[in-house]
Amino acid sequence: MRQVILDTETTGLDAARGHRLIEVGCVELLSRRVSGSHFHRYIHPDRDIDAGAQAVHGISIEFLADKPRFAEIVDEFLAYIRGAELIIHNAAFDVGFLDAELARLGPQYGRITDYCTVLDTLLLAREQYPGQRNSLDALCKRLDIDNSHRQLHGALLDAEILADVYLAMTAGQGALDFVTEAAATDTTSAVTAFARHARPAVRVRLADATEQAAHDARVAAIDKASKGNAVWRRLDAPPVPEAVVA
Repeated sequence: MRQVILDTETTGLDAARGHRLIEVGCVELLSRRVSGSHFHRYIHPDRDIDAGAQAVHGISIEFLADKPRFAEIVDEFLAYIRGAELIIHNAAFDVGFLDAELARLGPQYGRITDYCTVLDTLLLAREQYPGQRNSLDALCKRLDIDNSHRQLHGALLDAEILADVYLAMTAGQGALDFVTEAAATDTTSAVTAFARHARPAVRVRLADATEQAAHDARVAAIDKASKGNAVWRRLDAPPVPEAVVA
């Protein structure tokens, strides 16, 4: 299965108010392994960057002056993610910006989900760790993933970190994907042979006279303390004969 870890940086927090993408970073996973392939582009937004956003990612409009517009990289980007499962932390945010950029280019581009499926690791984390902080930094700390090199947010860096977080959160889910057909056959044969092997009888050890006497004394004490309501006494009592109807 091909998966693409994706992160973006933007000019602000709200695509509906005209904020734009300024960076897209993608890391490819093949059969749950980082393949070494990635997609990374800076994008000129044709607008100013909010001071608060720049404080988070450190990208200035001056740095983006010679970078391509989204329209110039869209076909390459869509070709990279086509048919994959996109893995995004807080997917609603990134998908909202990507869909807004596609909408600016015309209805023929559709929506991101026309090209791939989306898995939100924030929702996944909330299921696994309810009531806890589930930011990317919090998950790194919880899962013992080193992100000490992350001084500022960056789309490609965050995608690389998210790849480690996702694989740690879902460890074991893909284990069977790496079992070869021959290995699977060997395992099945071994299980079948074990099931057919003669098993020894289960040993049953009964209480000896001393243990039985100690048990009887304990039940008697409970019966006295409960004024004759010890359950064990009622269970041990002989059955009462059914009344004979004349």
